[in-house]
Order: sequence, then structure tokens, then C-alpha cells
Amino acid sequence: MSATAEQVKGTAVANGDFIWYELRTTDTKSALDFYTHVVGWKAMPSGNPGGVEYTLLAVDNMPIVGVMPILPDMAQAGMKPAWAGFIGVDDVDAYAKKAEAAGGKVVHPPTDIPSVGRFAALIDPQGAHFLIFKGSREMAPPMPAPGSTGTIGWHELSARDEKSAWEFYSGVFGWKEESQMDMGPNGIYRIFQNGDKPRMGGMMKMMNDSSPVPFWLYYFAVDEIGAAEARIREKGGNVVMGPHEVPGKVYIIIGTDPQGAVFAVVGPKK
Repeated sequence: MSATAEQVKGTAVANGDFIWYELRTTDTKSALDFYTHVVGWKAMPSGNPGGVEYTLLAVDNMPIVGVMPILPDMAQAGMKPAWAGFIGVDDVDAYAKKAEAAGGKVVHPPTDIPSVGRFAALIDPQGAHFLIFKGSREMAPPMPAPGSTGTIGWHELSARDEKSAWEFYSGVFGWKEESQMDMGPNGIYRIFQNGDKPRMGGMMKMMNDSSPVPFWLYYFAVDEIGAAEARIREKGGNVVMGPHEVPGKVYIIIGTDPQGAVFAVVGPKK
């Protein structure tokens, strides 16, 4: 993550909030063309502190996500195009140790980004990647209203064992179970929240062919699901599932972008 302190949200939040999202890709130009068209984000420069190419994607000039190339050391480690989520904490080092004690693994140690903050990259006990972050600002900038086009509408973990995954994340971050949905042969879909805030996502047992490893999936809010589907196809993306209706009278699509990164969109249907 490489943006100026004024452009990163993430310190005036409770421990355990998802605060930032980042696409690492093999072709930033193509990715920016794809996501600005599909989701409606506007590209903004970050200043590239540290010499890393980094572009912000924004709603009404409010940065929502970042896009960066897969760096040589990332590629050497086997990284493929993918979205990553950052979870806000008040002490990166302490939470990294807490996650390790719970069975997770630190794959990039706590590191400072000058004028931005401190982060660490981890994998949970089943292999899903996530990051923790503490920003250098005292207050986070205002954000668009939840559910607005371009915001992140849902966070979903597909795990090999949903129950033990829940034990890990709830133990590390203090997340609370809001409710459960019985998915029949696919097991339980566990909906969770952080503190008393509205529900933020769900966890489920991964489908056998959905991915070779457990993963977090981030849902981007769009204006209308049919129009979003058309835009995905227009820019060379692939629709893997959907449009599919979910509770709340909204529809979702799971897809892959032209570089192969998995993403999802959520929105109403006309």
C-alpha cells in the first residue's frame, strides 16, 4: 500500500474494521480501464511515495481502493493478480503476534510506510491472505454513505473449515456473530459484525472448485446489476456466477477481471 497520509482512511476506526482494499496486478493500465468502467470509480494519483506506482480509485474524490503492480519480489513468491483487504488495528506488532499465537502466519513483518502508516501481511491458519494496518493520521477522512455506488458492500471468506476460521478471526479481532444461514449441503453461512456496527460480511465453507486455496472476496456496490454485467463483459472480464439474488432484494455477480483477479459486485436489478 503506497498512498499519502491524507489519502488513506484507517485510524479513526475500531480494531477489526476493514479499512482499505488493494488490487495487485500484472497490468495496472488494463485493470484501471476495467474497474473504472465496471464500478464507476475515478482514478487519482497517489504521489507514489517510495517509488512504487500506486493509483487510487475514488468516489466523489474520496479514495476507496488502490491499484499497484505485482513487484518482482511478490512475483518471485508466487503472487498472482488478486484483491487484498486491510483490517485496521491500533498496534500492528501486537496484532501480528496475536494472529501468530492463534495459528496464523506473518508473511511480511510489520513495516512502516513513511507518512502513511504501518502494516503487516498475514495468512490465516487455512491459507487466506489479509493485512493489518495502522495509519499515521489521527482522524480518517469522510467516506461515502455505505451502499453507495463504488463502496465495498460485503466481505466474504471462503474457508476449508468455516467453524475454525470463525474461531480464528473472532478471537483475534473480536468480531461478533450476527446470524447464521443454513445452506444445506454447503453448511452454515455465518454473518458477522464488528462491535455494534452493522453486519460487515460472512464466512462459509468454500465450494470444491471455487479456488485452490481459501480466500477473501470483496463486493463492490454498483448502480444496477444487469448494467454491471454488461460492462464486465464489454471490458473482457468473465462472469463466474450470477446475477444471483441474495437476501435484501439485491443481486450479486462473482467474476474475474482480464488479469484473473476474482472480484464481486452487488446491486439492485431493474
